[in-house]
Amino acid sequence: MDNIPNINFIITMNQKIQKIENDVQDRNSAAWKKLCGYIDKVAQEEREEFSPLEKLGQELFSQIYTLPESISKLKKVKKLWLYGSNLKRIPPEIGQMESLEYFDPYTSYNLHWLPYEITRCKNLKDSRVSTRVLYGNYKNKMGFPDLTNNPVRYSGETVNCSICNKSMSYEETNQAWISLTVGTDILPLLANVCSTKCKDKLPKPPKGYIQFPHKGGSVLKQLPDEDEMFELEMVKQDGESNVPTESMTEDNKASRNEAPVLLKLIRKLWEK
Repeated sequence: MDNIPNINFIITMNQKIQKIENDVQDRNSAAWKKLCGYIDKVAQEEREEFSPLEKLGQELFSQIYTLPESISKLKKVKKLWLYGSNLKRIPPEIGQMESLEYFDPYTSYNLHWLPYEITRCKNLKDSRVSTRVLYGNYKNKMGFPDLTNNPVRYSGETVNCSICNKSMSYEETNQAWISLTVGTDILPLLANVCSTKCKDKLPKPPKGYIQFPHKGGSVLKQLPDEDEMFELEMVKQDGESNVPTESMTEDNKASRNEAPVLLKLIRKLWEK
């Protein structure tokens, strides 16, 4: 039994780690200007839904890679429709959408993370996100980019602390990744914190995710993903099969024979 590995051990990520891409949006394009105008109209009319695809059309909407900071004006919007977008990021100002209840960026395959400020949307109870493309998702453990040498920069020369809202330069901020439950999904969030005190106020992530704020990078350790957990369980079963049968009860013998078969069946069903 000594050769059976510990299922709870941690491993180095093997998923490709991307670099942070800044300056993602052409803010002089017709698509951007039309989107900004649409935001002003939705805010002025106090609409409860925001659907840029419907307003811009597919051609222009496909040219949008981030949302304008002016989404902070959408105080009455309850539903945010971003289905099928090419978005690469969303600004922290989403946290000022105080009425937001439903967030849907489903099939936005370039959207790998969200700003921590989305946790300020206290009415946000429902979401639909393509979780498999998220950094650190429990099914594939996609690697987090290293914030140490490749920080995230939003528009402008300053950024606010995600906890106390203090304004600071990018040289002053301490950026960190953290995975938290938002709506009905667990999302990788980027937090900008101004001090150790504010960093200590970040919530504890759910079980199965890295349990502390971190900088990402190739040296980061994560818990095994689903594929690795399956392989580890198979190795464990193989190790148990080497135990002399004379030292096992009849129930243990039956369990030893049935477990690998059951695991393989579960695996086949999951892959479908």
